[in-house]
Amino acid sequence: MGELAAEAAEGSQEAEQDEQGRLAAALDAINSLISASFSASLFPLKWQLIRDRLNRLHGGLAGITVIAASDGHEAFEGLLRDVVDAVREARELVPRSQGRHYGGGKLRLRSDLDVVASTLDAHVGGLDDICASGSLTRARAIVVPRPCAGASREDVRFYVRDLFARLRVGGAEMRREAATALNEVLRDDEKCVRVVVSDVADGVSVLVGLLECQDACVQEEALDAVSVIAGFDAYKGDLVVGGVIAPVIRVLDTGAGPAVKERAARVLSKLTENADNAWAVAAHGGVTALVNVCSDHRASGGELVCAACRVLRSLVGVDEIRKYMVADAGLVPVLVSLLRGPADDAAQIQAMELLAAIASGDSSSREAVLQEGAVDSLVRALDPGIPRSSKAREVALRAIDAICFPSPEYSIDRLLGAVFLNRVLFFLRNGDSTLQHCALKSAHRLCHVSEETKKAMGDAGFMPELVGIVQAAKSLETREIAAEALCAMMSVHRNRKRFVQDERNVTQILQLLGPDEEKPSPAKRFLLSTLVHLTESSSGRRKIMSSEHVRNLEKLAETNVMDAKKIVKKLGGSRLKNMFHGIWSV
Repeated sequence: MGELAAEAAEGSQEAEQDEQGRLAAALDAINSLISASFSASLFPLKWQLIRDRLNRLHGGLAGITVIAASDGHEAFEGLLRDVVDAVREARELVPRSQGRHYGGGKLRLRSDLDVVASTLDAHVGGLDDICASGSLTRARAIVVPRPCAGASREDVRFYVRDLFARLRVGGAEMRREAATALNEVLRDDEKCVRVVVSDVADGVSVLVGLLECQDACVQEEALDAVSVIAGFDAYKGDLVVGGVIAPVIRVLDTGAGPAVKERAARVLSKLTENADNAWAVAAHGGVTALVNVCSDHRASGGELVCAACRVLRSLVGVDEIRKYMVADAGLVPVLVSLLRGPADDAAQIQAMELLAAIASGDSSSREAVLQEGAVDSLVRALDPGIPRSSKAREVALRAIDAICFPSPEYSIDRLLGAVFLNRVLFFLRNGDSTLQHCALKSAHRLCHVSEETKKAMGDAGFMPELVGIVQAAKSLETREIAAEALCAMMSVHRNRKRFVQDERNVTQILQLLGPDEEKPSPAKRFLLSTLVHLTESSSGRRKIMSSEHVRNLEKLAETNVMDAKKIVKKLGGSRLKNMFHGIWSV
């Protein structure tokens, strides 16, 4: 009996070894075909599909512990034979796919490739069924340690390939751990990004497949991994060719949570920088998905809305897509609604910048923005009584500038009717340095719109504030802008009359003309032009002559500054002639 038992055990061991040998041969054949398939130039997408099936088979078979005496032995043996046969048949198609000879034509080749893909798909299902029956067991996985900092590319490649093997065939927990580990090394080492894209067979395809994984944790990690890769310009094309855009957009369209959708929007934001891949996003319904995110801003949350607006802003750079957004997707009313609602500050800032980008495209887009009441909403954002960050108010002023001033004849009435002047004046007086500068630029633009606008600004009290800015500002640019705006306002008679009523205004200008530099600065030249305007009235001339700082004009005239000499001529009078005899003779 003992001898019989020993012979049986020996026979079982030999059978198990034979089975392991057949398993190893099947794995070698699969690896060989995967490598050879990369030389195929015809029907690359079909070969990519075949490689995906081969990788899944390889990963599943590599983790099998064979037990020859198990109930599933015969089924498993048959599966191995079928896999080897299918791989052999597929291998014969590689030369035909290299463009050397078709062996029946392209239609026949395409049909043969479809048959191979279908056969391999069936074998993947058969392996899953055998494993699910419990007749085979998964081998205990060997955990490959993460390479240390500065490791060679070969060590990194070995580790990353092991992670992808786990992602392909591992159970839920193994996949989560592998996805997390992959993200860690991708963020820490650029070599890993190169390995995933260049050295792992269908590495991008595996990640693309995981984007639609039912396991939310794995899906999030896959989105993060793709986002890291998308951050490198050299690899964006590999992601797009690998089909990443469609599943990312589907994530935005599904019932996934805001955090997952935010990751998807971040991926699209990186892929569409400088309007790259804009058409691919639009072709897969990305515009509609992103507009829907902004439309449901209460449920989406601020971070997701911000990310969606950043993507849309990249797409706006393409004329046809911008026109579709405005005419068909209904983006403008969605953004205006977002400005009027309780959305957080950052989301509203993104909406303002997107509205400005849309309006900057063409006249029809600008008109659509105006018709939807965007100006009223932007001016409302400037209301000091409504809590807003200084950054939001700065962006609102810039957006108004972009929307209204390219065609002020159509939009200035909307601005003036929306108490815009009062808002600008308030921030000239009370804003921080950056906000005050934005308000000053708006005032400067307003001064060049029309005479009626200049009159309205004069009535509102802009002139003393502009003088004060010229006097107090440290920035040369700020002083110049304020001086130029003041000079423009002085071209209106009513403003000149109002200005000279306060002696301090004229005195401050003359004081600012002090000879503290050899050549007058641009700001000082605008102040001299302002005085030229004032000398057109007798009251203006009297105020200049009565100022204790009129001597500054003499000094400038002595240095042959033409506007100073022109002012002295206009002042005239025996008293000045005695003071400035000969200065104005040219």
